[in-house]
Amino acid sequence: MIWISWRQFRAQALVGVIALALLAAYLVATGLEIRDSHDAYLARCHGSGDCADAMSRFLDDYRTRLLFLAALLALVPALLGMFWGAPLVAREFESGTHRLVWNQSVTRTRWLAVKLLFVGLAAMAVSGLASAALTWAASPFDEVAGDRFGTVVFGARNITPIAYAAAALALGAVVGQLVRRTVVAMAVTMLAFVILQFAVPNLVRPHLMAPGHTALPMTAEAFNQAQGLGSLGNAPVVRGLSIPDSWITETSELLTSDGRPLDAEVFDDCLMRAPKTGATGRYGDTAPCLAAHDLHVDIAYQPNDRYWAFQWIETAIYAGLSGLLAGFALWRIRRQVS
Repeated sequence: MIWISWRQFRAQALVGVIALALLAAYLVATGLEIRDSHDAYLARCHGSGDCADAMSRFLDDYRTRLLFLAALLALVPALLGMFWGAPLVAREFESGTHRLVWNQSVTRTRWLAVKLLFVGLAAMAVSGLASAALTWAASPFDEVAGDRFGTVVFGARNITPIAYAAAALALGAVVGQLVRRTVVAMAVTMLAFVILQFAVPNLVRPHLMAPGHTALPMTAEAFNQAQGLGSLGNAPVVRGLSIPDSWITETSELLTSDGRPLDAEVFDDCLMRAPKTGATGRYGDTAPCLAAHDLHVDIAYQPNDRYWAFQWIETAIYAGLSGLLAGFALWRIRRQVS
């Protein structure tokens, strides 16, 4: 069975090895470049005494490239599920070869189990090696940035991509078994896994551990450090705040000193008709206008020292999901009408 699985899988495996080799070569070159740049900026800041500005420039140099690479690697498990998992069973049904296979001495359960294990381990290896290469390349940047929980970054570093690949492969196999059409199974697998990868970081990950809570005073400086003010409905909200060494999972509306939400008209007046004070900063006169109302926000956050706990918990969730999907596939194939 292993030999047959290899014969059927060798073309996809070759493509995977070539793509992984090219990606690894690029990441090694990028990692060396980042290290050289990091050392150069450190030397510059030690000479000038302004390390904050030097490190900010260092982050600006590589933020876009590393974000793009993280997004690319976040797609790797989905692509593995699409191109390796979905055809695993669907191709047999579509070509009718399952009738021949299921009439041999090897049981259909063992046939599928070996294919899932063989291709699944290969998918986990590809995803894990790609993640390890990116984690190494980006480590100086990550150490300076401190943004370990970013939606895209978290899913492209360390161990979680290995579990993502296992879940995507198992999902593809189940979809192919149910749909029985290779192209349709590939499309459904990609769509389903992308939805899953959107839902988990936004709906599940923030609640994996009980968050800490704090109140952040909204001074003019704090407003100018935010990434955005207001919303589509012009609600009195502030977006993109940060606190050191933490991941903010929830931010309340702007609150007055007695804990009540800021009146929307007051917020709008400061946005559109702030008194002219000549204030500088991202929001100009708006920041001191809002700060004059003695505002704060209530924040829920996860400290960065919980990063590995989150990595292991999410890995366990996806590993459990892949086990459930594989178990369902094995259960169903015993009852599949040929």
